[in-house]
Amino acid sequence: MLNRQTKLTLLKIISMFSVVRGYNIPIIALAQYLSAIFILAPEKRALSVILDFNLFIIVLASSLTIASGYIINNFYDSKKDLINRPNKSKLDRLVSQKTKLQVYFTLNFIVFFIAFFVSWRAVLFFSVYIFLIWFYSHKIKKQPFIGNLMASFLAVLPFFAILLYYKNFYEVIFGHATFLFIIILIREMIKDLENLKGDLANGYSTIPIVYGESVSKKIIIILAISTLIPVYFLVNLYDVGYMDIYFYVCLILLILFGVKLSKSNTKEEYNQLHNLLKIIIVAGVFCIILIDPSVLWNGEKLLYRL
Repeated sequence: MLNRQTKLTLLKIISMFSVVRGYNIPIIALAQYLSAIFILAPEKRALSVILDFNLFIIVLASSLTIASGYIINNFYDSKKDLINRPNKSKLDRLVSQKTKLQVYFTLNFIVFFIAFFVSWRAVLFFSVYIFLIWFYSHKIKKQPFIGNLMASFLAVLPFFAILLYYKNFYEVIFGHATFLFIIILIREMIKDLENLKGDLANGYSTIPIVYGESVSKKIIIILAISTLIPVYFLVNLYDVGYMDIYFYVCLILLILFGVKLSKSNTKEEYNQLHNLLKIIIVAGVFCIILIDPSVLWNGEKLLYRL
């Protein structure tokens, strides 16, 4: 049997895991590696990409920066989350605000230190990234339009760290980035609809609060339709292998999403739409493999020989 102190320690660890959304970070790290192998550095052998120490440091620094970003975002949103996410908020509050800040600064210091192993440019990049996350959480998040745009930009920024590392500015890369950016932007706007009550109580000026739910829904529908543009270029002009199947399925899901959105008006319904967008994003990570599935077969042969 665990004693009381041990149980409390375990609960605090679980609480911090919840604060940094530890279930998201491995997915982001995987997405960075798969993007490097299949999109950003397709001319390199997959094994050499995986064993690249500098890339590992970039992915690790990105993961720690994102974790610290979740902490500072949780710090500023603590009152709002009591209304929007009462159950999660109870768990998160097992760790004091002081401890959260201590972990936040510790993670940022580690990022700053390990980035020197790559280059001074990496140090500069992650320093700017950390500042932008803080600035968004402290100042920009409460603003309509610009808050949503900046949140979406920060979500895709870790992939630009790898892009700058490999210095491969292929047009197809920006096609993928544009599609991901739009999907994340839609998700951010759905979150505003989902969190309407808490945002209103805490003085947030989101699009649904300033312009109404109807206007917010129309903007979301326009954004969903605009995904046709990057999908057209990716499927018809560039070689994305079998990943075109993923994009076709996404278009079907976005049509269903739009129909569901037009009929939704409760937090539960918006949460369902939010989860659908999460599925699209996470599925997109694993579907990157479809660009060139032969990498898996060759990797299996290599492991078999070893």
